[in-house]
Amino acid sequence: MKIAVYPGTFDPITHGHSDIIRRGFRMFEKMIVAVAPNPSKHPLFSAKERLEMVRLVTKDLPNLEVTTFEGLLVDFVRSSGAHAILRGLRAISDFEHEFQMALVNRKLAETVETVFLMPSEEYSYLSSTIIKDVASHGGSLQDFVHPEVARRLQERIRSFKG
Repeated sequence: MKIAVYPGTFDPITHGHSDIIRRGFRMFEKMIVAVAPNPSKHPLFSAKERLEMVRLVTKDLPNLEVTTFEGLLVDFVRSSGAHAILRGLRAISDFEHEFQMALVNRKLAETVETVFLMPSEEYSYLSSTIIKDVASHGGSLQDFVHPEVARRLQERIRSFKG
């Protein structure tokens, strides 16, 4: 079975992330969305909350596992029975970092391939950081995230503004 791991912080999951997940199924029989704790990014949502949101947005997808991981991504990929890491590339600015990570991962685990997908044009500018910025200024999130994700994000932003 062809299995890919799609890792990320998903703080929160956007339509761009969902697009990559859904399009990944064109190439892989099973997908594992691996939510990284990534405290260095200072996530707005806990890992548990991010897991819940990813599961909510992807609940209609068969053969999708949503879990967390810690440690080296290639170790998680191998232990999960996957052979590929799926990554989205929005712009040239993403490429340099992603290219470096793919080369390091290849050095650490020669049997693990990294597959890059370009997002659909309508999502090529989306990032969780931008979405959080729009939410913090009261902008509409309708075109960017699932309605329940938007509700949770707006609620979280309001709680910080007190």
